[in-house]
Amino acid sequence: MSGWWSKGSKGLAALGHVIGRSCQGQSGRAVSISALPSLAPRTTPPLAAALHRCRPYTSAASASLPPAKTGHAASQDEKREFLSIFPDLVRDLTEVGTHSDIPDAQKWFAKVLQYNAVGGKMNRGLAVSLSFKLLATQDLITPENIKNAHIMGWCIELLQSFFLVADDIIDGSQLRRGKPAWYLNDNLGPSAFNDAILMEAGIYKILHKHFAHVPYYVDMLDLFHEMTLKTALGQALDLLSCPPGQKPILKKFTMERYNSIVKYKTSFYSFYLPIALSMYMAGIRNTDNIRVAGITDRELHRQARTILVEMGQFFQVQDDYLDCFGDSAVTGKIGTDIGKGKCTWLSVVALQRASPSQRLVMEEHYGVPEEESVCKIKGLYKELNLPATYRAYEESTSSMIRTHIQQISRGLNHNVFFNFLDKIHKRSS
Repeated sequence: MSGWWSKGSKGLAALGHVIGRSCQGQSGRAVSISALPSLAPRTTPPLAAALHRCRPYTSAASASLPPAKTGHAASQDEKREFLSIFPDLVRDLTEVGTHSDIPDAQKWFAKVLQYNAVGGKMNRGLAVSLSFKLLATQDLITPENIKNAHIMGWCIELLQSFFLVADDIIDGSQLRRGKPAWYLNDNLGPSAFNDAILMEAGIYKILHKHFAHVPYYVDMLDLFHEMTLKTALGQALDLLSCPPGQKPILKKFTMERYNSIVKYKTSFYSFYLPIALSMYMAGIRNTDNIRVAGITDRELHRQARTILVEMGQFFQVQDDYLDCFGDSAVTGKIGTDIGKGKCTWLSVVALQRASPSQRLVMEEHYGVPEEESVCKIKGLYKELNLPATYRAYEESTSSMIRTHIQQISRGLNHNVFFNFLDKIHKRSS
């Protein structure tokens, strides 16, 4: 396989040049991160073409999607600063230490990082520095600490990439972030699991290099391990709802089970992890230290976790809706939930509302990847008026979360949570 990374440090320098220019705006004629060189699959996956033919439902529904927020929690300068850290971290993982005797593996690791770790929205990674600035006292907001917050953010992005590569293999997904899923490149197939493991291992290499001296180092390690375990348990619960090679077990599709899947598979690592790390950096550790008005740091973490888990569930319901009714040109991926028989918010609500005859449609066609079955399920969702139900859910849930944020105790800046919520409310990708 050829590409930038076969050129070693020259490839890294080139990546740094592109990243440094990626957020300059139109006046700088910038090359976007999505335009970074990538590997092309040898064949076009047939499922992608088949799903694209199911237009009568996806097109109409996409047109009625609530508009995305146009504002961004992070400024272009902050994004550029965050991206500028990435080449140094690739060097940390691939050009130094005790592995210089296996250059082929190191070059491959660099290629894995370049393809998978950049190109997303980076909301999780950017949230660490943004939240740190809102939570920390002024004396802690130094250039060195901001850089450390960015490094910590990239560790979350690596965790996210680790999950996504594995998830795409399990689900047979065709697209990720607008380009072919990693396992489809050069017929990697299941061997791409090892690349996912490489990215997870890289997290702890980076954390040790940059944070072994800080008082919250062990807290960070415990948190990353805990979030990884919780996410894997959520994935296991998700897979148990639809065993591989079998039809989904629709009697297990309850709202209670769905909420448990989402809480563990999405909410903890996507929402609580970045804020908890920023709290650690700001000196708010998960201890009985009294902060204000008799409230301990442990209680502040509990309150933050409660709000952020709610927000994560809100996010996943959006994701389920976009998987079915979103435009793949906007979302960057082709929806597979219906064909794979996933336990989603849409499927659970549909089963709650379905008449006996409509339930028979679900039993016959849900979890069947053929175009006709996918379109029948989308038609049933529209017949049950689920797009309108989703829009009502989105508005009421957003209002509820805003109320809960306002009730958080002193000691936590409410804007930390409002920034996150504003980023996801009425999103379209």
